[in-house]
Amino acid sequence: MRSRTGTSTTPTGARALVALLAALATLFGLGQTAQAAPAEPPSTQATGLHISDGRLVERNGNDFVMRGVNHAHTWYTNQTQSFADIKEYGANTVRVVLSNGDRWTRNDAADVANVINLCKQNRMICVLEVHDTTGYGEEAAAGTLDSAADYWISLRDVLVGQEDYVVINIGNEPWGNTDPAGWTAPTVAAVQKLRNAGFEHTIMVDAPNWGQDWQGVMRANAQTVYDADPTGNLLFSIHMYSVYSTAQSVTDYLNAYVNAGLPIVIGEFGGPADQWGDPDEDTILATAQRLGLGYLAWSWSGNTDPILDLAIGFDPDNLSTWGQRIFNGVNGITQTSREATVFGGGGPADTQAPTAPGTPTASGVTATSATLAWTASTDNVGVTAYDVVRVSGGTESAVATSTTNRVTVSGLTASTAYTFAVYARDAAGNRSARSATVSVTTTGGGTPGATCSVAYRVVGDWGSGFQGEITIRNTGTTAINGWTLAFTFANGQTINNMWGGTPTQSGGNVSVTPASYTSAIPAAGSVTLGFTANRGGSNTAPTAFTLSGSACATA
Repeated sequence: MRSRTGTSTTPTGARALVALLAALATLFGLGQTAQAAPAEPPSTQATGLHISDGRLVERNGNDFVMRGVNHAHTWYTNQTQSFADIKEYGANTVRVVLSNGDRWTRNDAADVANVINLCKQNRMICVLEVHDTTGYGEEAAAGTLDSAADYWISLRDVLVGQEDYVVINIGNEPWGNTDPAGWTAPTVAAVQKLRNAGFEHTIMVDAPNWGQDWQGVMRANAQTVYDADPTGNLLFSIHMYSVYSTAQSVTDYLNAYVNAGLPIVIGEFGGPADQWGDPDEDTILATAQRLGLGYLAWSWSGNTDPILDLAIGFDPDNLSTWGQRIFNGVNGITQTSREATVFGGGGPADTQAPTAPGTPTASGVTATSATLAWTASTDNVGVTAYDVVRVSGGTESAVATSTTNRVTVSGLTASTAYTFAVYARDAAGNRSARSATVSVTTTGGGTPGATCSVAYRVVGDWGSGFQGEITIRNTGTTAINGWTLAFTFANGQTINNMWGGTPTQSGGNVSVTPASYTSAIPAAGSVTLGFTANRGGSNTAPTAFTLSGSACATA
């Protein structure tokens, strides 16, 4: 991959002479043997976030891997507290929805400047995107990439100088499914229009096919589009929803870019199933972590269909099961996010790893969970989190993350032996040596019933089927670790997909066991399950629920 070069370090006349000599060499058949013209001299220092060897890096050359979420700012401009709330869960990046006025109310320069300041105050990188381009060519109201580029140029005074903190995502999902091959030329033109206007930021470009590139147009033309950017600071963005429902579809697409040395980020993705399919969020997260690629989950809150809300009603204390998965699950944000070094105050880089945690001890072992505790690590700056891993032979897999020296590992199997160990890490991403291990064997029985209440509601209904939501609340004074929920449908409803739990159905009788991230319900806490189901003419809600054999109140 090219390194970044300045755009005005070689005089115009010299560039013209180089071009003329190259043309004469080709004309006289000298192209194979002529000495290559010298390249433009590189800048003495890269401008802010930039691309190097197919990776997004900071001005100082440190790798930067996005770990964050999308925030629908243009429709909820009063929800500015969301920036701090998103940061509180460990995100290092927020992708902010803006409008250039083609379809929604235009975000003016003052508002965009405030958004950038909110990102910086909360120590997150800002990815700014124009949403009006969504589905161009298929969606009649969609704006063009050229119009989006004009919007960015109108904000030049706000954006120039923010290259360390801002990535410009020209337009969201800027082509629908109609003739997606038409995406390439307008994308190149928009990139070049911004470069000609003097923008040196990293530019992000979304794929056609509503961002999912299921026909492979961006994948096939990525090198051409990348080569058209004279700075080389171009980042491709794929959106992964129902098209990416299998592990192979996820890994094949992302590996294609990595193998070609082209930079890519997962600019949006979902996890919950919808009427079009069920994205494989576990593979998306695991592959992004394995390849060191950024990801930005959709979305913090405010969706018309709340299935994809990470925080329900913009309430950071009320994460959905999708939110729990993204922030607290394996390969999620809490476990893998590293803050950009540009927020480190300009001091020397922290290269000292924390000390190894003490040997874990186990307590409260049940059929499905165990509580681990260990002596805290020390660090020259400060320990920010602990990563708990399961050790099996010569391999290990992440199972939990904690900001304290204690955690409950849930989702375990009864009567099974486990070996666990712990790592500590600091804000700079330095990781300690692994602790000694502890062996745990889960019990053979289930978890006794607990005081509980269950709320059931239909989120959406399309006649032949519906989407439902079940919230289980622990109304007792002790945590529930592992559970089985049981209820009965009265009208022949059949669940075809569920997130947050695994259903088993026999006739109208349904039994649900938890996912790893919903297994533990703290005292006074709750977890939420979602599902889609088929139905006939009636859709009566269940009237009674039991949790691990004990009757629950209905809410």
